[in-house]
Amino acid sequence: MKWILQTMAWLMLCTSAYAAPPDKVQASYEVFSRGMKIGKIDETYTRSKNHYTLTSTTTPLGLLAVFKPGKTYLSSSGLIEKQGLRPQHFTYKREDNPEKNSQAEFDWAAEKIILTHQTQRTPLTLPDGTQDRLSAMYQFMFLQLETNSTLSFAMTNGSKLDNYHYAIGPRQKIDTPAGQFDSLYLDSQGKPGENRTEIWLSTQKYNFPCKMIITDANGDQFTQILSTLHITP
Repeated sequence: MKWILQTMAWLMLCTSAYAAPPDKVQASYEVFSRGMKIGKIDETYTRSKNHYTLTSTTTPLGLLAVFKPGKTYLSSSGLIEKQGLRPQHFTYKREDNPEKNSQAEFDWAAEKIILTHQTQRTPLTLPDGTQDRLSAMYQFMFLQLETNSTLSFAMTNGSKLDNYHYAIGPRQKIDTPAGQFDSLYLDSQGKPGENRTEIWLSTQKYNFPCKMIITDANGDQFTQILSTLHITP
């Protein structure tokens, strides 16, 4: 019953936020922890008719580059339908630790998702509206969020499938190296001892994420903030 309610909530939200989401997005983020810049992320989203491709490369900087010099690569590809992005393939690769590599294959017709981590393949039931770790951030472009108070959906990182729930707060102004944005605030409202994710979506830029703060169960925070953004309508 819980899954059915989450699916219904997702489908209710899946109406176009804009008449025509962009054909291409190129974005870069700076990543900080404890006041130090520890990495940069470069992403590209491309739309070709009813197909999309997404790539993301994380490059460690500073002390992190000394201890974990390898880059991290994410990719997602699939269809664009009335409800937005419908992933078909997702991969996660680590240069410095291939044992962390994982991937997900989406079989929407059979309502199955196959997760592959190391040599283990795990088939699971595929909830409608499921996103992967990368496509989830670009699915916001297809959603009308300002008239809703919550957002729930399933998401995979290639090795597991989890349900995510966010409270949608009021607009806030956010200053970033890419400029100032009017943004919508999403908060997973994690309790003490739980992971918490906060996301700010630019309302004038297709609900594009301009800032994210992840607080882990130990209280450590990682801030991802937009540094450059180029959009091709």
